[in-house]
Amino acid sequence: MLAQQKQEAIKQAFVDWVWKEPSRRDRLTKLYNEKFNSIRPREYDGSHLVFPGMNPNIELREHQRNAIAHTLYGGNTLLAHCVGAGKTFEMVASAMESKRLGLCHKSLFVVPNHLTEQWGGNEFMQLYPSANILVATKKDFEPKNRKEFCGRIATGDYDAVIIGHSQFERIPMSMERQKLEMERQINEITDGIAELKENKGGDKFSIKQLEKTKKSLKVKLQKLNDQSRKDDVVNFEELGIDRLFVDEAHSYKNLFLYTKMRNVAGIGQSEAQKSSDMFMKCRYMDEITGGKGVIFATGTPISNSMTELYTMQRYLQFNTLKEQGLHHFDAWASTFGETVTAIELAPEGTGYRPKTRFAKFYNLPELMSMFKEVADIKTADMLNLPVPEAEFSTIVVEPSEHQKEMVASLSERAEIVRTRGVDPSIDNMLKITNDGRKLALDQRLINENLPPDDNGKVAICADNVFKIWEDTKDKSLAQLIFCDMSTPKEMEALMYMMI
Repeated sequence: MLAQQKQEAIKQAFVDWVWKEPSRRDRLTKLYNEKFNSIRPREYDGSHLVFPGMNPNIELREHQRNAIAHTLYGGNTLLAHCVGAGKTFEMVASAMESKRLGLCHKSLFVVPNHLTEQWGGNEFMQLYPSANILVATKKDFEPKNRKEFCGRIATGDYDAVIIGHSQFERIPMSMERQKLEMERQINEITDGIAELKENKGGDKFSIKQLEKTKKSLKVKLQKLNDQSRKDDVVNFEELGIDRLFVDEAHSYKNLFLYTKMRNVAGIGQSEAQKSSDMFMKCRYMDEITGGKGVIFATGTPISNSMTELYTMQRYLQFNTLKEQGLHHFDAWASTFGETVTAIELAPEGTGYRPKTRFAKFYNLPELMSMFKEVADIKTADMLNLPVPEAEFSTIVVEPSEHQKEMVASLSERAEIVRTRGVDPSIDNMLKITNDGRKLALDQRLINENLPPDDNGKVAICADNVFKIWEDTKDKSLAQLIFCDMSTPKEMEALMYMMI
């Protein structure tokens, strides 16, 4: 704690020194204003838009028209609208208008796997009954049918093609472009390692981590080089797609991230192959459309960590970040973020410990001005949609004596794991937190021989459900109970049976 206090004192002393000398202060202020404080986000007005071919019985709301105008007149767009705001119709109308106006020739919609037929058969045709669309099924992407289906996409004159997230990933980029992207990433990491080594006393751990990442990328590149290209494979560039719509875009938030920061929570560094694939395809779309061919839609653009905002900007504003010198995460983080050290409750819930998190935005107005160049943000409060009002009731349940004893044992296990006194394959923090979740629901999920707790969550929930049923049985109303643990699996569904 003393070291952290000294670090904060040094940071504050540097800030005081920077702004103390008038000429330096004026120079830095001028530089910052020119670089970050010179953007006035455009307000889009779609009131003048007409939609030939649209179902006349459907009237789009004002915010939907404005969002469509954003996609037509702006560049890459993020439709960050709350659930129920009508993002589906916005994307459909945007695609059809873009083609009618000659802004694109063929749109590709990437939607969750279970929604492909609902998107095509219901929403799209409901809004544009005469549209010529192609909807992928599971059979279309079986190995024997994939080549034929991709051929249909490439040769057909469709208004839109609708495929699932996993199907989209199965359409590869060309080998040449994949190699180019790998080499670019390797060069970035090499520069980062060189920069760290130049700084005397550079973090050896960070250097080792970057070297490890570089090695894994070289292995991937070698595998690509070893593959003999199959001439009959239709790659993404050959499909003729010049506008890409991605529904539920938050599914692609786990994009590769290189940083010299370590031991800082809130920086997601997990990498998903589907996210890397999406990033590569977005870069290709930027090349052929001049940064105007990608539209993301999600109700939760930022859900768990601040790095998700940076990830969205990389997908949609990559060239802007490069122009501003912010395409490296550490440069972006030092400009718009700040690490905060605070005392937090330990995961096992029995003590406190200091934790450093990347959890505070800095220069937020300037960041939002840049982000709003692509983001069309509409929250439930802004839209005031006609939705029923909900009454929320929180019931606090006291733990039983058995639960208290078990929580103490979880704390002991966590301490052993933290001091590396047990093999991770035998016990780890993931197992401990999962046991904690089970214990919070019902003690019998940990030990089925324990007696039921009449004052536990399950019992009180059942009592409330029964009381509501008694009060409303003359109206024949229905109730929904959500329980994501102890769900039916063969004969094991303890909580479901108890409720």
